[in-house]
Amino acid sequence: MKAIENLKWYAFLTVLCLGMSCEDFLDKQPQGTTTLNVLSGQSQGAEGLLIAAYSNLDGFSTNAGGKYADFTGSGSNWTFGSIAGGDAYKGSDEADQADISEIELHSSLTSLNTYLEAKWITYYNGIARANDAIKAFWSVPDIKPEFQQVRIAEARFLRGFFHLELYRTFGKIPYINDSITDVRIGKTEEILTRILDDFAFAAEHLPYEQEQIGRVTKGAANAYAGITKMWQHKYADAIPYFDAVITSGIYQLCATFHDNFNVELKNDNKEAVLQVQQSVKDGASGLNGNPGDVLNLPGYNPNTCCGFHLPSQNLVNAFQTDADGLPLLYTYNDNDVTNDDNLHSSDPFVPHTGPLDPRIDWTVGRRGLPYLDRGAHAGEDWVRGDPVYAGPYAPKKYVLYASQEGEFAENSSWTTAYSANNFKLLRYADVLLYAAEAEVESGSLDRAMDLVNKIRYRAANPNGFVHTYIDPDNPSLGFTNTPAANYVVKLYPPGQFTARGKDYARDAVRFERRLELAMEGHRFFDLVRWGIAAEEKNAYFEKEKVKRNYLKAGSFKKGKNEVFPIPQRAIDLSAKDGETTLLQNEGY
Repeated sequence: MKAIENLKWYAFLTVLCLGMSCEDFLDKQPQGTTTLNVLSGQSQGAEGLLIAAYSNLDGFSTNAGGKYADFTGSGSNWTFGSIAGGDAYKGSDEADQADISEIELHSSLTSLNTYLEAKWITYYNGIARANDAIKAFWSVPDIKPEFQQVRIAEARFLRGFFHLELYRTFGKIPYINDSITDVRIGKTEEILTRILDDFAFAAEHLPYEQEQIGRVTKGAANAYAGITKMWQHKYADAIPYFDAVITSGIYQLCATFHDNFNVELKNDNKEAVLQVQQSVKDGASGLNGNPGDVLNLPGYNPNTCCGFHLPSQNLVNAFQTDADGLPLLYTYNDNDVTNDDNLHSSDPFVPHTGPLDPRIDWTVGRRGLPYLDRGAHAGEDWVRGDPVYAGPYAPKKYVLYASQEGEFAENSSWTTAYSANNFKLLRYADVLLYAAEAEVESGSLDRAMDLVNKIRYRAANPNGFVHTYIDPDNPSLGFTNTPAANYVVKLYPPGQFTARGKDYARDAVRFERRLELAMEGHRFFDLVRWGIAAEEKNAYFEKEKVKRNYLKAGSFKKGKNEVFPIPQRAIDLSAKDGETTLLQNEGY
């Protein structure tokens, strides 16, 4: 990752060379650079190759996505996970980043979409870099075997991670390891087995704690091995991997929910299992500072941009609770949380008074509620673009406090959205919920409920509630002890999962994943993994199109839209002896 002792090794790295032999590509040495053979004889050079592979975790490659390379392949998956999954609307207006609308609507999506191409290029770049690092560390003379194995394990973890991300996005893809010299091999049938091998090797050879912040660990490797098993629907096999993380003693939930997203605590809590290190004011004009999410600030001042990734009404409704503080698993979308849709900021408005899960107001900016230390969310005045595409809400996770911008934002850039706030690709809460899901499918309902209740116990911590301001006209004075809304969240009572059965327990765990991980890029992939994406998304379009007219064009075709189309350029460049080795996904 970029923060690992600030090693800066970028220019000499190779990319996945679709359409040519990688070996031939490496034989052509660019002027002013060094070769892989030279780097392989140097421990420092091998380290540089590995650091470069880490750098692709944020989804940014300078050669991907053309003019908008910094955010089109974002590692946070705000387009592919949150917007495609119904957690968020695109935002802005119709013409602005129209490729995101294709991803959101599914019905008009084509293989020429630039966001898809950027995702493909960036992650295969990462795979190529990881493979180069593996070859380099095997070639370094007089290297200590234990050190060599750890570094190779890091590279194999990254290779597995990038392949898994590509699999989740595109389905069956080519698996490229360090022994392949001609990558025109077509799709790999046993792709998840190959990915699992990388994670299992990493889990065997990595330590639980590394000396340098940002390097992957045994905990991350075990977690992703378990996640891979979940994609294989081998739930019992996943449990030991998750248990290894849980019983390691390394990880714990932050005391309060929002501690996960506070930049000042980014490397100072034990909930982060895998996170992307971000930095600003390092001479990169912000491009090392969460570039993938640079579009996703509301308009609270003239220097913010650009009003994308805005929470949907469907998501907001999910945070309603009953009088017992439990979620409305089956009726949450029958009635809307009160909003200021179609109201001007000068119009009177009273926020929702019904019971809500307090995580709503750390996930969503709502009219009249405190928005960090920036005063109350102002409603329409903070909406950039066409309200038809935007809706009344704003994203809130990973947004800096006003008091933090001076230190943690790239103030020399065109926007303050470039920040040093790490993005957590995997949180311990996520691991607990995966484990709960695996326990449900394996029949251990009490154990599943216990894991879910750990998450809910943290959500119920009143120290983590959003509170009102001491003086609404001067938010910098701080907050009172009065909660900002009617927060009611409680644990599932003893035995409830077992008493109500496996179907109820499954639904409860899945719902908890949405509440806890909302707007973090998971929703679409969860729906696909559960096999309910068509059902959920078409119901979403049917209800949401009344609120956002453009969603009338949305539809999800079962057996097609569970994966995105493979970029046409990748298919074209896979040609070998006049025939493309890479075939398009069915239906595109």
